[in-house]
Amino acid sequence: MKKKLVILGGGESGVGAALLGMKEGYDVLLFDESSLKDGYRNELRNAGISFIEKEISGEELLSANEVVKSPGITDKNEWVQKIKAKGIPVISEIELAFRHKGDSKIIAITGSNGKSTTTSLIYHICKHAELDAALVGNIGYSFARQVAQDPKPLYVAEISSFQLDDIREFRPDVAVLLNITEDHLDRYDYNFENYIESKFRITMNQTSKDHFIYNLDDEVILNYMTRNQIKSNQLQISMKKEVEKGAYIKNDEMKLQNGNEQMSMSIYDFALKGKHNQYNTMAACVAGSTMDIRKNRIREAVQTFESLEHRMEPVATVRGIEFINDSKATNVNSTWFALESINKPTILILGGIDKGNDYSLIEELVKEKVKAIVCLGVDNKKIHEAFDKDVKVVDTATAEEAVYASFHLATVGDVVLLSPACASFDLFKNYEDRGNQFKKAVRDL
Repeated sequence: MKKKLVILGGGESGVGAALLGMKEGYDVLLFDESSLKDGYRNELRNAGISFIEKEISGEELLSANEVVKSPGITDKNEWVQKIKAKGIPVISEIELAFRHKGDSKIIAITGSNGKSTTTSLIYHICKHAELDAALVGNIGYSFARQVAQDPKPLYVAEISSFQLDDIREFRPDVAVLLNITEDHLDRYDYNFENYIESKFRITMNQTSKDHFIYNLDDEVILNYMTRNQIKSNQLQISMKKEVEKGAYIKNDEMKLQNGNEQMSMSIYDFALKGKHNQYNTMAACVAGSTMDIRKNRIREAVQTFESLEHRMEPVATVRGIEFINDSKATNVNSTWFALESINKPTILILGGIDKGNDYSLIEELVKEKVKAIVCLGVDNKKIHEAFDKDVKVVDTATAEEAVYASFHLATVGDVVLLSPACASFDLFKNYEDRGNQFKKAVRDL
């Protein structure tokens, strides 16, 4: 009898898991409570994978040997609760991919902010050094799809806390933890400690043969590490202390040391600007050094890297006003980093679905740098309560309105920054859709 694998959720993660399950000889059935995208539906049909959309058959679901749950589905989902009550193992797609990756190595990156940028930079460093690597996880293809369709000796994976919640044996050779700030608390019973523990699951199965790169300046990370044992080989990044193993910045110079490999580089040669990107760049360089990549290759890659779409992406300058798309900023800390890196008077576009935001975190930066706030969301009450006393706050309901209002509030030499600090699903499909509509509206001015 084939092992019955049921997939819950038919997005990139779920379809990737289904393709891998089919390849590895499981009896696969995929459920999605809504409609599948045409591309995914066709892919499943072409692969001969059974699927049911817009409904779930409890009988089929509860006869599974194992269930792969898409990261977007919470443990509070009634079907997930029924599966767990019956004792059926629930795993994430990255766990399934890990199980079938063979001898390949994994560099896995997590953190509340900077994951996509750091993951992309590590991948760029690996490709520049001519390593045969794939970029997977929350960025690009799902890990399982890559293992199924085009396996590689090295996977550079962006990993979210939601994916880590359902791992069992997943063990990266190199784990990177950039920072931990309050995010997704609605998913963790509004208990920050639950979220912290979720992030640290990236180290759960590591041994002394593996590497753990972490931010020594992050108090949340340090507090956790004083209470919990980490078995892997620790490499630190810091701007406050000189570290013996890892990288630090002092007098605008990055120093990296890992084993016999030593490297020095001016921060002015980093392609990525802003203090937060100095941490991201250090983490990427240290990760590169664990792959025995020569320092001249790391240096060249750091100098030639191009920043990501929707992450502090310059859009255009219109009549002396600069427009920047930071739509990927879906929490307050991301917006803090964005504002911190800008040195011009700013019109800030904020708003969307609030995930338990504490706007006091950006209060000082708003007072210092922001001329006006343009709200882009269905419910802007919390933003008004936080900032009405300090700056002009106006409401808009579309990207076009937000861009038009910002343009008329700005003067020559100002920046209009879309850095919403919120999820996008009230008015947009996702943060990419929000960023693309913003860019189109800017170009239509």
